[in-house]
Amino acid sequence: MRLGAEVWAVNTVQFSNHPGYGGHRGDVYSGAQITALVDGIAERGVLGRCDAVLSGYLGEAAIGEAVLHAVTRVKQENPGALYCCDPVIGDDGPGVYVRPGIDTLLRHKLLPMADIATPNRFELSHLTGLPTSTLAEAKRAVAALQAIGPRTVLVTSLVTDDTPEGHIDMLAGQDGAFHLLRTPVLPVRVNGAGDALSGLFLFHMQASGDAAAALSAAGSSIFGVLRHTQATGQRELQIVAAQQEFVIPSTVFDAVSC
Repeated sequence: MRLGAEVWAVNTVQFSNHPGYGGHRGDVYSGAQITALVDGIAERGVLGRCDAVLSGYLGEAAIGEAVLHAVTRVKQENPGALYCCDPVIGDDGPGVYVRPGIDTLLRHKLLPMADIATPNRFELSHLTGLPTSTLAEAKRAVAALQAIGPRTVLVTSLVTDDTPEGHIDMLAGQDGAFHLLRTPVLPVRVNGAGDALSGLFLFHMQASGDAAAALSAAGSSIFGVLRHTQATGQRELQIVAAQQEFVIPSTVFDAVSC
């Protein structure tokens, strides 16, 4: 929104806080509730000007079916619309933290519909069953995920044998080409950076269609937000206080071919 996108948010959960805090209260909306909201938007006759759909954390499998419904309706009205699937499954350390069946739904229904996927390293390996210990292995895993459906894949939180100490990588694959963006690791513990990155990457992909340019812009912005968050010592990602990083990142990292 800070970059000028009009966003129609359809919430899938109502939580007191991010579950990453270790506990939360609230409810998961049903697939029927979400489908009804999407149909209500469609009744306004506006889906033809919807340029993209972004999905992330799924509280239950029925919500995935609602996402499929939304993507299908949008693409019927606007065949050029992009669908970006952030296949939230888990991470190194906690492992799989979504409900049973979510990973199967993602692999067999949502990802085949996706134009863009933004898994972290753990999710990429989980979805493809392939190792990602080296950059070459990560590229093969990206190609395997692309074979499922998404033309463009962005891998976040990537650390391989090729990653220098104190750094972290992001890898984007598109049309047989691969691009790597490497930044220093910042000593922060926050939730939501991957969610923000998916939204940023989708925005820039929709604007340019160029994975390398989108990777550079999104990666530079999220690094700036994380650095500001570190400086303030806050637990929450400082997306409002550091909002200028979305528009003009204070440090620009270039994506390089690999």
